[in-house]
Amino acid sequence: MDGGKFFEGFVIGALIGAAVALFMAPQSGKQTQETISGRVNMVLDEGKRAAADRRAELEAQLAQSRSTPRPVA
Repeated sequence: MDGGKFFEGFVIGALIGAAVALFMAPQSGKQTQETISGRVNMVLDEGKRAAADRRAELEAQLAQSRSTPRPVA
C-alpha cells in the first residue's frame, strides 16, 4: 500500500468526520471549537508519527544499501 495514498485518505476521512461532527453535534460553539481543535491536533500528531516512521524505514534501507558491497564488473 502506498503510504502517501493512505495518509491522503486518512486526512480526507478525518476532515469529513470533523465536518459531520460539526453539523451533528448538539454543543455550544466553544465546545465545538475545542472538539475540532483536539481532532486537528490528533490528526497532525498521527501524521507526524507516520512521517517519522517512514523516515526511519527509509534511513534503514539506505544504510543497508550502503553497507551491501556492489559487484565489480
